[in-house]
Amino acid sequence: MSLDENAFATMADRFLERVADAVEDTHDDADADIQSGILTITLPGIGQYVINKHAPNREIWLSSPKSGAFHFAQRDGDWVSTRDASVSLVALLTRELGIAL
Repeated sequence: MSLDENAFATMADRFLERVADAVEDTHDDADADIQSGILTITLPGIGQYVINKHAPNREIWLSSPKSGAFHFAQRDGDWVSTRDASVSLVALLTRELGIAL
């Protein structure tokens, strides 16, 4: 089942907010800022993550200083990589950022 634009926007916005809150709760020195559907996370000594929603494809895109670039689509309640279904966005961010989602 494909997400309609409103359902996608709601899910993606909630996810980005959840990630931003988790980063700020976990890392005192982190900066997590959401602007126009783009979450930018800056971690001193690690680098900058950019996570954004891509409405035309109903995907969340990630740029990570550790693992590179990924596109994730909603599948069975999880955001999974469009290239490798074994890669979960939640698991990847949990591992790389040391946060609980």
